[in-house]
Amino acid sequence: MSDAAPDAAAPAAKKSKLPLIIAAAVVVLGGGAGAFFMLGGKKEGESHEEAKVEHKLPAQFVPLDPPFVVNFEAGASARFLQIAVQLMTRDPLMVEFLKTHEPVIRNDLLLLFGNKTVQDVSSQEAKEALRQSALEAVRGIITGEGGKPENLEAVYFTSFVMQ
Repeated sequence: MSDAAPDAAAPAAKKSKLPLIIAAAVVVLGGGAGAFFMLGGKKEGESHEEAKVEHKLPAQFVPLDPPFVVNFEAGASARFLQIAVQLMTRDPLMVEFLKTHEPVIRNDLLLLFGNKTVQDVSSQEAKEALRQSALEAVRGIITGEGGKPENLEAVYFTSFVMQ
């Protein structure tokens, strides 16, 4: 009978280790999943910056109202230009910064738009160049006031009328 007792104890010992092994596997897998989410869930070959792109804040638009109206030189085929402008950022602090500095932004954009001729704004390429110049002008103001110009992502013309 003494030979039967050790054989009966062996399956019991194996069964008692099974829950311990399962618990260890759950801890290891759970820790791996936690690390995956903590590190941003990057895909293989993807940089940390690329992983962040998927988690960007939503775009916020700051309209510069009323629209800008400037006169063209006498004798031009059009007499005036009206442009509605919106500034785009994803940074809530930049939204407030832009609102606070709106008078300076409006001044500089008004001067920029007022120095253009009909030929300077007639083609699609010219309008895009003007939009880029407006972005650079606003970023210059942000820099001058101690802000982060890279947080202003774009300037959009939501209306562009020449008459």
